[in-house]
Amino acid sequence: MMFKKLLATTAIAVAMMSTGVVQAADIKIGLVVKALGIGFFEAANEGAQEAAKELGGVQVIYTGPTSTTAEGQIEVISALIAQKVDAIAVSANDTDALVPILAKAQKRGIKVISWDSGVAKKGRQMHLNPSSNALIGEMNIKLAADALKAGNFASGDVAILSATPTSTNQNIWIEEMKKVLPKYSNLNLVATVYGDDLADKSYREAQALLKTYPNLKAIIAPTTVGILAAAQAVKDAGKIGKVYVTGLGLPSELAGHVDSGAVHSFAIWNPIDLGYAATMIAYNLVKGNGSDTKIGMGRLGDANLDENGEAAMSEPFIYDASNVHKFADIF
Repeated sequence: MMFKKLLATTAIAVAMMSTGVVQAADIKIGLVVKALGIGFFEAANEGAQEAAKELGGVQVIYTGPTSTTAEGQIEVISALIAQKVDAIAVSANDTDALVPILAKAQKRGIKVISWDSGVAKKGRQMHLNPSSNALIGEMNIKLAADALKAGNFASGDVAILSATPTSTNQNIWIEEMKKVLPKYSNLNLVATVYGDDLADKSYREAQALLKTYPNLKAIIAPTTVGILAAAQAVKDAGKIGKVYVTGLGLPSELAGHVDSGAVHSFAIWNPIDLGYAATMIAYNLVKGNGSDTKIGMGRLGDANLDENGEAAMSEPFIYDASNVHKFADIF
């Protein structure tokens, strides 16, 4: 799913075709993702469309650039403003670069939230984290430690394969990982590299890690594109059982790599729920529902906002050989 190419003349055109929605709606919500063609965000769109159907009279415009750049998202958001949407829910490629265009949207009366990857406070009304940043960071390190244990390694080098250097959520999670590393004396962090959420670049970065660090035992990729590319690189290099890949990924895309042994375990929240929650929150903001401290997420309950206007949806869930195929049929 993650490697398929989308043929499109514009991001908006793709978005309209992917939703199949062109009729008038009472409320229009632009769901802006980091880039089109990424499985995680396509699953989030499923949840967004579920929320729209449940609410009725809501059109979700699923859109994003063709590559993970702030410039591409700015162009897409400008188009949504021109379409006079009622709300924009964005997973940001850059925490600060989107602020001016989103401030413009808010001046036009458009409700703005960020989800998954945040926007600076001036550019949005609230941010929905998939989970607690601290818990996500510690989970990634724990998964790496579990992988070493599975391989009967007493200790070893680990490396992080991230998305873009400016990706808000990735950078926060990496800082949280570093905070808990002292608890895991058998793990030695040797490098952090960036694949820009591009499959080919992430694959090359993983290959370089395998060649550069002979004592490398685990690659942590807190990105669905990166973890899949790294697992493939480990397999192609004949390093299964010698190097493990872990991080955040989709069961449908990693089940085969769990079977091969390239991945011992990994984690993710349900992206369908994340898209659903973001859409519900955007809708409730348009309707004036909720308060400064609490806003509804439909079947997921309430989002409880902190002093920075941020909320966490749920805890990440661990997938391994015992359950990955069950969930692979879902997302």
